[in-house]
Amino acid sequence: MTSIKIAPSILSADFSRLKDEIEAVEGAGADWLHVDVMDGHFVPNITIGPVVVESVRKVTKIPVDVHLMITDPDKYAAEFIKAGADSVSIHPDTCLDPNATLERIRRLGAKCSVAVNPDVPLSKVEFCFDHIDMILMMTVFPGFGGQAFIPDVLPKIAEVKQTFAQRRLEILIEVDGGIKTDNIARVVAAGGEVIVSGSGIFKTPDYGSTIGQMRRAIHAM
Repeated sequence: MTSIKIAPSILSADFSRLKDEIEAVEGAGADWLHVDVMDGHFVPNITIGPVVVESVRKVTKIPVDVHLMITDPDKYAAEFIKAGADSVSIHPDTCLDPNATLERIRRLGAKCSVAVNPDVPLSKVEFCFDHIDMILMMTVFPGFGGQAFIPDVLPKIAEVKQTFAQRRLEILIEVDGGIKTDNIARVVAAGGEVIVSGSGIFKTPDYGSTIGQMRRAIHAM
């Protein structure tokens, strides 16, 4: 089995003590940090910008993974990469030429990824597969943290895993949305390799215990 990465989403962290929260999940065994960027237009919520990513970068050495839920990633992706993003996910329907956007992200030094909402068929994003390092499979509709996991996405995760294997594409499968200790094994069994969890980690009393439970659930498969 590929080494599973656990990426706490700082959207659910306590922003009044963000440095402490980041250090706590990193000390608890987090592999990546996930940053949800929302513009109040593509999704009905506003979160953070490059300045926060720059601050996050200063207090951690683990990869910073940025999900751009915004209407104009061509305009802003470079700012997030300059701020310290190691990987950037875009929604293809927000770009005039998604593959050109993805290649630009790569040229700027970050890994590139496409995000797939629960109601978007894989056929709508397949044209990007030769241009990505990772695919972000959403198991909630983006916009707000704390939503319930949508299990109907699991077969689609398995489908994309099979497609990548058949085409011999070395592309990571990231999964985000409502993932907790009680369903992480199902996500990994379907093909998830980078597991994003916001409230499933930050809203628990002991981050180390929670991440430990997640890893034990995976290893018990």
